Amino acid sequence: MEALRLSSVSPFCNATFKLEYNKSHFTKPKFLSFQFSSLSTLSSFSSKPYKIFTTLSPSSQVSTEATDPPERELETNSQEEKFDWFSQWYPLMPVCDLDKRVPHAKKVLGLDVVVWWDRNENEWRVFADACPHRLAPLSEGRIDQWGRLQCVYHGWCFSGSGDCKFIPQAPPDGPPVHTFEKACAAVYPSTVQHDIVWFWPNIAPRYKDIIKTKKPPHIPELDDPSFTKLFGNRDIPYGYEVLLENLMDPAHVPYAHYGLMRTRKPKVKLDREGGRPVEMSVNKIDINGFIGKQEWGSSKFLAPCIFFAYTDLMKDQENGSASSAGAEKKLEQQRAALIFICVPVSPGHSRLIWAFPRNFQTWIDKVVPRWIFHIGQNLILDSDLYLLHVEERKIMDVGPANWQKACFVPTKADALVVGFRRWLKKYAGGQFNWGGKFNATLPPTPPREQLMDRYWSHVVNCKSCNAAHKSLSALEVTLQVVSIASIGIVATTKQNAMSMATRTTIISFAVICFAASKWLSHFIYKTFHYHDYNHALR
Repeated sequence: MEALRLSSVSPFCNATFKLEYNKSHFTKPKFLSFQFSSLSTLSSFSSKPYKIFTTLSPSSQVSTEATDPPERELETNSQEEKFDWFSQWYPLMPVCDLDKRVPHAKKVLGLDVVVWWDRNENEWRVFADACPHRLAPLSEGRIDQWGRLQCVYHGWCFSGSGDCKFIPQAPPDGPPVHTFEKACAAVYPSTVQHDIVWFWPNIAPRYKDIIKTKKPPHIPELDDPSFTKLFGNRDIPYGYEVLLENLMDPAHVPYAHYGLMRTRKPKVKLDREGGRPVEMSVNKIDINGFIGKQEWGSSKFLAPCIFFAYTDLMKDQENGSASSAGAEKKLEQQRAALIFICVPVSPGHSRLIWAFPRNFQTWIDKVVPRWIFHIGQNLILDSDLYLLHVEERKIMDVGPANWQKACFVPTKADALVVGFRRWLKKYAGGQFNWGGKFNATLPPTPPREQLMDRYWSHVVNCKSCNAAHKSLSALEVTLQVVSIASIGIVATTKQNAMSMATRTTIISFAVICFAASKWLSHFIYKTFHYHDYNHALR
C-alpha cells in the first residue's frame, strides 16, 4: 500500500506526527507515529443515506443531485433554517494558558470580554470588558485580596456574579449605591469543557442557565484520561472563513508548506513538490455542519468553530481486503485525532486553538515541553499566512457572496472548501454575521514583520513559550556578561600572574560565550518574534 502521510489531513499534521503504511504492515516512523480509528463522535450523525457533494459539476457549483429522493425533501424543508451566530458557545482560551492571578482580555465576535479566576467559587468567569462606572477595561484591573475583580481606574470591585461589592467613593453612611443594578458588571454565561473556557455571547437574563439546555460541542477524546493532548493557540491576521477553509484543504500542503511537511508521494511525480489528485467529497450537509470523506478517512465540521480529522479502518488498496487481524487490533488500540477550533474575532482577525489527542506514546508529551512543538507549528502557520491574508482581501473585493463565481474549483481536492462555502451561503448568507458591529471593510495590511509577528500573536498567550522566551533571554544576557567578565579578568590580571595557557583558555571561553549569545539572540528572534518565509528561495 502506498505511504499514508498525515499531511493529507491538514497543514499541521507533520509538524508533530508522521504516519506510514508499507505494503501490508504498519511501520513506526521516527519520533512519533500513530494510527487513527473512527471516532465515536461520528455516530452523532444519522446513518441514513445521504447526499454527496463534490466539485465535479459542469460549472464550478457543487452538485446537489440526491442519491435518495427523500433527502431532497429534507433539504427543501431546511431552506428556512438560518444559523444564529450569537446563540452558540465559543471558546476563549485553553485553561493551561490562563494565569489565575490576573484578568485576561479577549475578543470574540467583536465583543471585548475579560476572563478571570473567581477563587471564591473556583470558577472561571467571563465579563464584558467594561466597568459600569466609566467603561474602563476591567482586563487592566487586578484580583484583590478578597478574590474580587477590581477596576484599577477608581477601585470598584465585583464578585463572580457581577454584583458590585465596593465603591470607594461612596460615603459609608450614604445610600448603598453599590447595590444598584446599574453598578453591576455584565456577566456572560461561561463554562469549562475539554480544559477550554467557553462563553455564550449573550448577557440576556434568559440565557443565564443556558448550560442546562445547550452545552459546548463534546469530543470524547479530549476528555478521555488515556489520551494525551497538547494545546496551542495563535491569533491569526485573517478571518474565520479563510482560516477554516485553509484547514480543510490538504492539496496546498506540498506547495505552501514545501520543505516543512512530508506528504504522501504520488505514483508518478510530475513536479518537484509532488502534488497529486485528492479524492474528497462532502456528505450530509445540514445546519450543524457536515462530514467530509477522502481516500484515507474522514473529517467533520461542527458549526461554527470545530473542524477535526481522523482515519477510517485501513484497507489493502491492492486487493480491497481489510487489514490483517493483528494490524486491525493495533488500529483499535492506538487512536488519535487532529482538532482545530477556529474562533471569529473580528473582520480580518481570528484565533486558532489546536490539539492532537492520542492514546499512545504519551510519555513524549511529558518529557518534551510544548514550546518545542510550537516552533514547527508556528513556522507552518507562517508559511501561508501572507498568502491567506492577501487572498481574503481579494475575496472581499468581489464580495463573499460571489466566491463561487470568482473562484474556479474544478477538482475533487477542493470539495471540503466548496462544502464549507456552500454551508456558509445556505445557512448564513455567504458570510459571517457580526450583528451589525462592523461594516464590510477589512483593516489595512500592516508591514510584513508586524503581520507575521509571533510574540504578540502567540508567545504572550502561551505559558510554555512565554516561559521559554524569558529563560532563553536571561541565558543570552548571562552569556554576554560571562564573556565580558572573562575578558575583564584577563585584561586586569598582571601578565606574570597568569600563564599564557590560562589566558588563552579564558579568552577562548569568552569568545565561545559571546558567539553562543549571538546565536541564541538570533534563535530567540526567529522562534519567538519574526521568521519570514520566502517561497521563491525554498
